[in-house]
Amino acid sequence: MAKEVVKKIKLQIPAGKATPAPPVGTVLGPAGINLQEFVTKYNDATRDKMGDIIPVEISVYDDRTFDFVLKTPPAADLIKKYAKIKSGSKKGAHEIVGTISKADAKAIAEIKMPDLNAYTVEEAMNIVAGTARNMGVAVSGLNDAELAEEAKEAAAKEIEDAKREAKLEEMEASAADNNVEVEVITEKENTEE
Repeated sequence: MAKEVVKKIKLQIPAGKATPAPPVGTVLGPAGINLQEFVTKYNDATRDKMGDIIPVEISVYDDRTFDFVLKTPPAADLIKKYAKIKSGSKKGAHEIVGTISKADAKAIAEIKMPDLNAYTVEEAMNIVAGTARNMGVAVSGLNDAELAEEAKEAAAKEIEDAKREAKLEEMEASAADNNVEVEVITEKENTEE
């Protein structure tokens, strides 16, 4: 008789560094599985991928046994690793924080291929390039010119917004200096007269 899956749990844990402490213990403890057994199996399975974050999908069965499937590292982590940056842009595609080559994008696409919804490496490269774009990482030869132009436009808009904000503050200051009182009349008051 087949075992019934009671729960599926997804975690992202540094390869080879899982411990029964939080966050692993807090998520898996209530599921009733042996934490030390999971930690040992996970660390043994990911020891060769040290330094990467490895997503894992854990199936917990009704008799408190479990199986797990390792996934490929998140595309964002691989992009940061290849671009040699600590984090992506806070402004998304409006600010370029790093660059990867087309060969790097292909290497990332080949690593991610089993977990992506793509049939060819070129399709997977487009997915990786889209993720990189949203992180503010340009793919040289693919979208770097487009991202540079977008960054220029964003900088120009930022300058324009700053000028508009300064003008508004100046108007507010002059209104405060002149002790101008503004009375707001709502429609209801206007109809009573």
